[in-house]
Amino acid sequence: MKSAFHPHRLAAMAVLAFLCALPAVAETRIGFESDIAPAVPDAPLAAEMFDVPLPVSLVRTESPVPGWQVSARDGTLLGRIGSSWEIARSVGYSGRPIDMLVAVDTEARITAARLMQQSEPILTLGLTEDDIIGFVQGFEGIDLRAPDKSDTPRFISRATVSTAVIRDAILRTGRTLALADGGTGSGRIDRLTFAPQDWDALVRIGGVQSGSMTMAQAAEVFAETANPPTPSEAYFLDLNVALLDPPEIGRNLLGERVYSGVMGDLPADRVALFVASRGLYSHRGLGWRNTGVFDRLSVIQNANRYPVTDQGYLRIDDLAIKGAPDFKERSIFRIGGNGFDPAAPFRIEVSATRDAAIGPVTATIGVDYALPEHFLLPPPPRQIPLWEEMWQRKRTAIVALGIMLTVLTGILLFQDSITRRPLLWRRLRLGFLTVTLVWLGWGVNAQLSVVQVVAFVQSLLSGFRWETFLVEPLIFMLWSFVALGLLFWGRGVFCGWLCPFGALQELTNQAAQRLGVKQIAVPFGLHQRLWVIKYTLFIAILAISFYSMKDALILAEAEPFKTAISLRMVRAWPFVAFVLVILIAGLFIERFYCRYICPLGAALAIPAKLKIFDWLRRRPQCGRECRVCEPKCTVGAIDPLGRINPNECVLCLRCQVIYNDPTTCPTLKRRARAQKATS
Repeated sequence: MKSAFHPHRLAAMAVLAFLCALPAVAETRIGFESDIAPAVPDAPLAAEMFDVPLPVSLVRTESPVPGWQVSARDGTLLGRIGSSWEIARSVGYSGRPIDMLVAVDTEARITAARLMQQSEPILTLGLTEDDIIGFVQGFEGIDLRAPDKSDTPRFISRATVSTAVIRDAILRTGRTLALADGGTGSGRIDRLTFAPQDWDALVRIGGVQSGSMTMAQAAEVFAETANPPTPSEAYFLDLNVALLDPPEIGRNLLGERVYSGVMGDLPADRVALFVASRGLYSHRGLGWRNTGVFDRLSVIQNANRYPVTDQGYLRIDDLAIKGAPDFKERSIFRIGGNGFDPAAPFRIEVSATRDAAIGPVTATIGVDYALPEHFLLPPPPRQIPLWEEMWQRKRTAIVALGIMLTVLTGILLFQDSITRRPLLWRRLRLGFLTVTLVWLGWGVNAQLSVVQVVAFVQSLLSGFRWETFLVEPLIFMLWSFVALGLLFWGRGVFCGWLCPFGALQELTNQAAQRLGVKQIAVPFGLHQRLWVIKYTLFIAILAISFYSMKDALILAEAEPFKTAISLRMVRAWPFVAFVLVILIAGLFIERFYCRYICPLGAALAIPAKLKIFDWLRRRPQCGRECRVCEPKCTVGAIDPLGRINPNECVLCLRCQVIYNDPTTCPTLKRRARAQKATS
């Protein structure tokens, strides 16, 4: 006996099957709300999406498009990252948001796309989330200016709707980001704001504009032709045009799905023009089928005519908007390029030509279209360069460093007065070095490096740009001061006073001496030969940089500055061990690293030969009758003859304290005894 068919049983089974399938829905979202928070990129993800090394700078922007500007360390703008949910409001097959982060470079090319949130029922279709992730990542390298998007990934079988939505959302988001930096033209069109409108409302606010010619008017124009139109108030042609790029126009006219598809396929240098008409005459005609050009249509701006071709042409059968007239033809064309500015007024003309005895007679039906301000963004304010922004952001540190450099200038200018007071010199010296280490080094990370010297040399050869070096204001100030100091005092301005790692070595050695650690006196002959190490190391780093900057940076790890100062010893153990070995050696040989290894000191010693003043005083007896200063020199810069080697001197002024101290300098002692004897 056959059982009776009950529709309600079938419905119950369908509901049950749906409920059973729910646990299999793959979700990578953070809960669903009517307006979820868009995904936010971090610096490592941004660097990965633009395939550049860290660090990178992310700056959140709200206008003209919400997203993040991504810049390299030197301030070069890499492009933008935007959320498809925030920009395109992408909703998937499940009816829930799909969010991708899309990165677009300054050449309007998608550098990467990453799936961040989705709620598509992919597992119930036999797919995995990796399939969707792979599809999203397949958009890398898409040129948004190319008219043909055939190189986009193919839709995934059994997930055609979901992948179609993803495709349109990525392309639309990418195109919006690509146009974001334009101060005029396409960049000024508001591609985010949406409000539901009917036909009459769009006409009223100027989104749709029209022009027409009646049969009576056409009869007058074609009166001399063989078969003039019959005069009446009916339309010869009623022409309606609109730019579809603003969602408030395009999305209302076409509906969300069609609109997203049209915008996603649109090249970055084109806009979508909607043309609808009714009446006797066709705005399309038939000639375009053979030539590919709609010869009846013309787009005119500033006396320039832009051809309307069948590239990207789309015929629309139905409109989604309420209240639209019963049009005979509806078309979408791609227009733009060659200086066309869609934000400025332009004219759409349809020409109708008939033969007459006097020759061809042409009637022109035109619409002077100007996108209302309602659909345009205000002109952006002047973009503050990144280096200016960094100088404003670090105002306090800049002022503090300025004070510090002023104090150092005073110490060096008035060194004679200071070195006559040993206690004052010692307090100034130890206090300044402490500030250099704690604040300048560990506090604001203003440690100069040989890498910056190499980068400067490379920039001179490849195209020098001040902005590259102005991005780091403290480093720029230090290098400027050091460069000037090389002319006045030599390399000691930096090595003896402004190097945080040099300060760390001297302070730890001073502590070691106070604790009774015996110092090792390196024989002068060996001492001189060991200088070869740092000069060879600097030349090697510079030479390798011309072959491979990456290899040069690896060799530059001979500098312990990054580990000890910038990263505060939070690094892999081999780097930390290297620093500890240097510091331990420095407990027995003062400034061991500065003396024999430092490539930056070697780099500064070369131009230090240009210094124009000799501030350090010496007597004829120095090195002949007296050698007190030689063993007490911080870096062994005084030779057995009493001469100070400016390439090695760090300008600590210790020898000048001895020079001016009548209780230490033998020459001054002898003079004092002679004066006492004569008196």
